[in-house]
Amino acid sequence: MKKLSLIITITLFTIITACAPQPSDSPTLQPLDPALSGAEGEVEVLTIMTHDSFAISEDVVLAFEETNNAKVTFLQSGDTGAALNKAILSKSAPLADLFYGVDNTFLSRALDADIFEAYNSPLLAEIPAEFQFDPQNRALPVDYGDVCINYDKAWFAENNLPVPQSLDDLTQPEYNGLLVVQNPATSSPGLAFLLATIERYGEDGYLDYWRALRENGVVVVDGWSTAYYTNFSASSGKGPQPMVVSYASSPAAEVIYASEPLTDAPTASILDGCYRQVEFVGILKGTQNRALAEKFIDFMLSPQFQADMPLNMFVYPVNPAAELPEAFLQYAQTAPNPARLDPADKREQWIQDWTDAVLR
Repeated sequence: MKKLSLIITITLFTIITACAPQPSDSPTLQPLDPALSGAEGEVEVLTIMTHDSFAISEDVVLAFEETNNAKVTFLQSGDTGAALNKAILSKSAPLADLFYGVDNTFLSRALDADIFEAYNSPLLAEIPAEFQFDPQNRALPVDYGDVCINYDKAWFAENNLPVPQSLDDLTQPEYNGLLVVQNPATSSPGLAFLLATIERYGEDGYLDYWRALRENGVVVVDGWSTAYYTNFSASSGKGPQPMVVSYASSPAAEVIYASEPLTDAPTASILDGCYRQVEFVGILKGTQNRALAEKFIDFMLSPQFQADMPLNMFVYPVNPAAELPEAFLQYAQTAPNPARLDPADKREQWIQDWTDAVLR
């Protein structure tokens, strides 16, 4: 869900995501006696490194702080790849106690770099096995979403052009120049979409597919924000591309943060060629706050935290006990058969080969 993330930098909507409506039935935590939380009631500071799309409601964080006599600070560190690089480069003197936001497209890099301490949270018993990628529990799943191609409903209707239904359709001449994607070397959604094409066409065929997209005018930009807010016609109203690689939950965000009330989403997702993105949290090696870090991971996997994520980051909770908001249920989508390809040690080679085929 590069993370997927997701998605809202909110400059378009001028609404701060942390103030988004919250589920009314979230359980309320009762503060503990500060004297029970540490020596002489001293406040512990927990630092969490995240990607820039991380958002959670202030009252949810405050509940954890009051319960544990703690202060939580978030260190936003760029997109998923940049944040992970920062965590790896600083592992001898970690900048935080926890790292949230590494997804399954980058997970093997994090595990190979050995930046996490294992933690077998008791809350893992509530999380479906399909989201638990690391048997050693160094990286614990928090949320998921599907990276898909989104399209501008009005543009296709006005131009009397059928919406493409498959990845193959995108190479047809009638869709020349109509798709904007992100560079997989710099963007988590871009990498996720690349992996979806590799799973579909195989290592022997995916570059031919991308060459066909290039010949058909595919537009490549560095990151999700540029693709969505500058190039995509449905978001800016002026962009030249009516199709963009984004998330299947993006249509819900369009409705919830619309400047004027909407009865339907102006965008929708093409559910062929999607990639299931899962985001993880891990305790950084060298933390001086191991016990508090464990408590925060338990909190992240609890229904209270999980139910707060959909309207802040537009991702799905991995804990099935978390109740989804009605608007999210109505407008967000999930792909019936998303790709789940693990890039493992081939990630860098695939990106390099893609760069040679598409950008040179």
